[in-house]
Amino acid sequence: MRYTSAQAAKLLRQLNEEHQLLLNEEMNKKVFLAATGEDVESLRPEYDFTSTQMKLDALEAKIRKVKHAINIFNLTTRIDGMSIDEILIYLPQLRDRKRKLAAMIDRMPKQRARSSVLSRYSGQTPIIDYEYANYDIHDAEGEYANVSDLIVLLQTKLDTVNSTQKFDIEI
Repeated sequence: MRYTSAQAAKLLRQLNEEHQLLLNEEMNKKVFLAATGEDVESLRPEYDFTSTQMKLDALEAKIRKVKHAINIFNLTTRIDGMSIDEILIYLPQLRDRKRKLAAMIDRMPKQRARSSVLSRYSGQTPIIDYEYANYDIHDAEGEYANVSDLIVLLQTKLDTVNSTQKFDIEI
């Protein structure tokens, strides 16, 4: 069957949820408590070990197939000369750079240092230290805007490809 990456991601989420529900059911039924003197068979929850393992195996096989198909799509589909896989690595790098640039923009060209020098005799000295930006804050603002625009552009192109291009998943 043919899926878009967005549809495949939803299918994968659904399969993972089914798998987790089955694991939870198994956890609740694989052992049970009975007090001495109680009828153990009347308290025994319905649980079929073999059937449960077969269902888990089948779900895990489907999950592997869907993940593999998504991975192949991400490795082979290119946007602006990069694979989707590369873009998925590049976007967090860009977000980190954007955070760093935001901190650089948020400072004054000259600002008082956060820690003061302590004198051995009087506690604090009358010396005031200043930190100076060793870069042009306007350059950092421009780079911040460039990085922000690139993030939006890549995310938009990624969203478009993920919601329009289809690939086969045999499950």
